[in-house]
Amino acid sequence: MEAMKNESDIFDVDLYDFEEKVITASHQRPVLLDLWADWCSPCIVIAPILKKVITEFEGQVALAKIEVDEDENMKIAGKYRVRGFPTIILFQNGEEKARFSGAHPASFIEKFIEENAEL
Repeated sequence: MEAMKNESDIFDVDLYDFEEKVITASHQRPVLLDLWADWCSPCIVIAPILKKVITEFEGQVALAKIEVDEDENMKIAGKYRVRGFPTIILFQNGEEKARFSGAHPASFIEKFIEENAEL
């Protein structure tokens, strides 16, 4: 059962379900949005680190992943003025709380969440 719970903490989003799965959901718990692209080496590096950190938060924080090159997903990157990938944006209570770009170690991401999210 625990594995199923963790899988619901990490999910893909697109332009069409972004509002529901990120903005609306962030009223229940903080949501990290990972804006990434498959051609981006730092995006590939940070992906397993993000999953590890989110799993350690045991349901307190969700991770939404959006592949910016798919369909019209780049519109989300444009809306939030993303300049590079990966960009990780923390949403809570329907609003952006903080962000960072680039690949970072788990300790950086844990501290980022602890300092910026209301858990």
